[in-house]
Amino acid sequence: MKLLDLTLPSPAENLACDEALLDWCEGGDSGEILRFWEPREHFAVVGYANKVAAEVNVAACEARGIPVLRRCSGGGTVVQGPGCLNYTLVLRITAEGPLHNIGVANQFIMRQNRAALEPVANRPVAIRGHTDLAIRDRKFSGNSQRRRKHFLLFHGTFLLNFDLALISELLRMPSKQPDYREHRAHDRFLMNLIVSADKVKAALREAWKAEEPLKNPAMEKMTALAREKYSTREWNHKF
Repeated sequence: MKLLDLTLPSPAENLACDEALLDWCEGGDSGEILRFWEPREHFAVVGYANKVAAEVNVAACEARGIPVLRRCSGGGTVVQGPGCLNYTLVLRITAEGPLHNIGVANQFIMRQNRAALEPVANRPVAIRGHTDLAIRDRKFSGNSQRRRKHFLLFHGTFLLNFDLALISELLRMPSKQPDYREHRAHDRFLMNLIVSADKVKAALREAWKAEEPLKNPAMEKMTALAREKYSTREWNHKF
């Protein structure tokens, strides 16, 4: 598996990078990839099918100058910024392998990530809901998936040292909640792992055997996607 530790300047570019990597692999230009990136500014990002007005306190975001973007994968709405670590897996789908459908892929990938993170957390880590990682009943990582014919994109965020109160300010209560949330407010449901990004990266690199640096990623595709899709109101506020 190839390794790419790349944080681009803007949220739109970073979201575009994930989709570009998926398209690049699907086109036969690369094998499997593990990417890391760490946001430099705050932004809210809705899942592909989320309705912005239902999930985001738009007025609060506008008052703070915080942009609202949309990613290409499913899942719920999140707030990101300094104190978060994002990772991206682009994995090959085979008919007989552990990624042949959405549910099986979720289970396989989450088991790998849970096993990698538990020694770093130095506490029992549980898979909750479909693709959450939690300590007891407090979530510190959420994940989502996008599939093509030959490759899938699985990406997520680790809350390491993030301002949880900001999430309560910028997001409404989610329209869909896992049972274990029990209608708790964001700052009572979420938690920070309080582990360095370098330790999390090292654990995931080892778990996924990502050792060889990815050279010459599809930067032109990323730039075009960021400009023509992820920076546009037509995409970000389509629902």
